[in-house]
Amino acid sequence: MPEPFTIAVHGHEFIFYPQGSDRLQALLDHIASARESIHCFYFLYDEDETGAEVRDALIEAVKRGVETRLYIDAFGSGAQEPFFDELVAAGGHFKIFSPSWNKQFLIRNHQKMCIVDRKSVMSGGFNISDDYFAPPEENGWCDLGVKFEGPLVDRFNEWFDCIVEWIEGDGSEYRRVRDMARDWEAGDGPVQLIMGGPTAVSSKWAVRFKEDMVHGDRLDLVTAYFSPPRTMRRVLRKAARTSRLRMILASKSDYAVTVLAGRLHYRRLKRAGAKLFEFQPSKLHMKLLVIDDIVYFGSGNLDMRSIRLNLELMVRVESAEMADRMRALIDDLEAESRAIDKSWFRQYAGWSDRLRWFVSSFMLRFVDYNVSRRFNLGPSKLKNARKPGRRES
Repeated sequence: MPEPFTIAVHGHEFIFYPQGSDRLQALLDHIASARESIHCFYFLYDEDETGAEVRDALIEAVKRGVETRLYIDAFGSGAQEPFFDELVAAGGHFKIFSPSWNKQFLIRNHQKMCIVDRKSVMSGGFNISDDYFAPPEENGWCDLGVKFEGPLVDRFNEWFDCIVEWIEGDGSEYRRVRDMARDWEAGDGPVQLIMGGPTAVSSKWAVRFKEDMVHGDRLDLVTAYFSPPRTMRRVLRKAARTSRLRMILASKSDYAVTVLAGRLHYRRLKRAGAKLFEFQPSKLHMKLLVIDDIVYFGSGNLDMRSIRLNLELMVRVESAEMADRMRALIDDLEAESRAIDKSWFRQYAGWSDRLRWFVSSFMLRFVDYNVSRRFNLGPSKLKNARKPGRRES
């Protein structure tokens, strides 16, 4: 993976960190630079060497007089409250989102961000765990971190303030969090922060992404998990027929079912003209979407959860320079990937393989999704959503 690189566009300076060791050092330096405040949220936080290193850096910040807040998601995280006792004792604010089994446990707060002094943000797809910073030979994740300054930081501050008010109040108020995601305005400038949240249809970020795809001539997509709803699959196939579509997908993951479920859709995409590749060296966790001169990065995958259930954040940047540089990064990933071609299908697409694909897709798309969706919509909305002729999009 390449060294960190910087792109300055639209009054922002974006620094991209493709290598795990660079990401971790950048995050620690980011925290060490704080003089007034640190505001963090992570979907996954583990009690391991990296988790302790980041926690201790936050404790040092508190001791310097920095107002420090850390929130983590209960579903994704292995770390428990006692792991953060010293942070709280020093004066830091800490809370686990969704600490008990109830309706809110089914919604995953999948965002990842660290805001320093309300002036600088480090975000992307990575969580706080050894795996997210380890090299491929140690089974690390291939991911992307981005640090930036500029007007976009103000939007992150606004969103984090909403999250704080919600979590520190009553985080089980689901109507409120649905309204937060629904009412969020990304704006119409060249740099936008687009949200996703629990809805009956596609989240705002996915809707905007589909709109861009419909009008795009060249699409280069990297996604860790691939099990999108029918409407997204339809748009992807249409894009493959009318545009150049390249997708880098996972061949390894923490859950094999996610890889198998994605493979169910390869054949139809290939027939439509898509160029598909599976990344070989390590687990893939990157979320990077490039459409013509538009770049998306953040926490969202092209799967059912990210599109319709999870709280997600995606940054959308209109920049030919950034798009060209991101395509070069995707070229690097392609060079380490295996093409999905006739030989691949002969090796991996036997009848027993296809059966496993179908079962895996069913597990991800119908069992987990429909149980969660029932809780999100409530009985009256669910009944309405099932009326004949009503179609989700």
